[in-house]
Amino acid sequence: MAFSELLDIVGGLGRFQALQTVALVAPILWVTSHSMIENFSATVPSHRCWVSLLDNNTAQVSVPKVLDPGTLLTISIPPGPNNEPHRCRRFRQPQWQLLNTNTTATNWSEAATEPCLDGWVYDHSTFTSTIVTKWDLVCDSQALKPMAQFIYLAGMLVGAAVYGPASDRFGRKLVLTWSYLQMAVLSTATAFAPTFPVYCLLRFLLACALVGVMMNTATLCRSLTCCHVEVGGLYAGSRANPFSLLAVIEWTSAQARVLVMTLNALGFSFGQVLVTAVAYGVRDWNLLQLLISAPSFLCFVYSWWLPESARWLLTTGRLERGLHELQRVAAINGKRTAGDTLTIDVLLSAMQEDLSMNQAPSSLGSLLHTPELRLRTCLSTLCWFAFGFTFYGLVMDMQGLGSNIFLLQGLVGVVDIPAKIGSLLLLGCLGRRPLQALSLMLSGLCILGNVLVPHELGALRSALAILGLGCMGTAFTCITIYCGELFPTVLRMRAVGLGQMAARGGSCLGPLVRLLGTHRPALPLLIYGTVPVLIGLAALLLPETRNLPLPDTIEDLQNQAVKKATQSSQGHTVLHSTRL
Repeated sequence: MAFSELLDIVGGLGRFQALQTVALVAPILWVTSHSMIENFSATVPSHRCWVSLLDNNTAQVSVPKVLDPGTLLTISIPPGPNNEPHRCRRFRQPQWQLLNTNTTATNWSEAATEPCLDGWVYDHSTFTSTIVTKWDLVCDSQALKPMAQFIYLAGMLVGAAVYGPASDRFGRKLVLTWSYLQMAVLSTATAFAPTFPVYCLLRFLLACALVGVMMNTATLCRSLTCCHVEVGGLYAGSRANPFSLLAVIEWTSAQARVLVMTLNALGFSFGQVLVTAVAYGVRDWNLLQLLISAPSFLCFVYSWWLPESARWLLTTGRLERGLHELQRVAAINGKRTAGDTLTIDVLLSAMQEDLSMNQAPSSLGSLLHTPELRLRTCLSTLCWFAFGFTFYGLVMDMQGLGSNIFLLQGLVGVVDIPAKIGSLLLLGCLGRRPLQALSLMLSGLCILGNVLVPHELGALRSALAILGLGCMGTAFTCITIYCGELFPTVLRMRAVGLGQMAARGGSCLGPLVRLLGTHRPALPLLIYGTVPVLIGLAALLLPETRNLPLPDTIEDLQNQAVKKATQSSQGHTVLHSTRL
């Protein structure tokens, strides 16, 4: 009897699985909100230098009362690149000669200007306050905003390295409960950060906690589970996969795993819509931060109800507690009598059967063992990198893609829903390799198209951005499944783990590319678009895995390649006739 049979006894798809799925997927909405919140809390409003003629009501300055604020602005602030008041410069002295209609551009362009020495005046018509207005992250300090996002994403990278081993050692439930508490406390404290460095530190630690939630909700870290999912022509499997298996899968039957995986993925999509709705109603960044932090305390409270993973308990030798959790689940699912038939001996027998199928140890260097593996490792890692680099580089700066960030952010979340569902269907129709290459290249072309579209055509720019991000979501869904099929069972965990690290590394670099926009505004979009196009072309070198059995060993992989080459050569056989 294997563990899957134990799960059938206590109920693999019942009331308990439904309650647990809701309890675990709901926090994903707020996790996504924390990642997307800076599209609103860090919005850069229109601004100009503070000048005494306009902004100091107590200044004793002799100003003719007939002059309106617009005229005073003209003599105090030089025009900027778009003939609007310059955002970062002001005249040293009022340029009264500009009131003369005969004044030419030469007259005022030679006037001495200076930086905003006395601060800035911000437009509060959209947001009453943001972190940009609080700490003046503009002009010479505008690079601090993408640096803050880099620090946040670096926190996710560190959190992945910390919470994965922690969940193996201390259990899924304990680490998940601690992550909920850490998320609640740190996100609340962020709203009261006194300085920008403290804000960045709190966001870094918050990102670590968010990864703890995601990994223990949406992943199964280094367990001995063997998960196979089959839906029509879509077949995905993984053993000891540290990222692609849901924690709730450990309590779910194989028939329901696809549904649970889909709900978990859609939680991120709905989270983008949720944060947009909250931000639309709350325009103060402190209050917005508090509102998306409050539900985390509720998650912390009810997480004590969640059971520990029975698989983890049994594989770590905690047989009595594992038996208790199985019987508890059986009672919730209305199978108390069946649960009472379980004994310690039955559990030992089940785990011995699972352990006998455990994978052989492997190292990261094994991914480079053969030319075929090297090619698959390099190209799949690049696909992961392209997603993290382009997606997070764009999605964390919606303001640069369109004027109405509420509409843009909401539509990105809405479009992501059919993109993820449709990609599962397309995988069975088109195959893995064509869809992976097509989604990456189409995403890059949409981004590159935005470079050519003038800013006046805001609707077209927003449509291209939404389509590009939707295609990138499809690329992510594809590589998640494709990568698991490219590698044998003994190396699958290493390959997917390496790809996830590449994606997180790319996400850290993504926001930093925006710093190049200070030299050439179009340069970031050029880079964001070019990278997925080139990697999409490279993905065409990968083999197709649709309808192929999952290889368990490197030898199985080599045998597949030999069989494919043999079939290809037989398909091109040329017959020669000879005369005897």
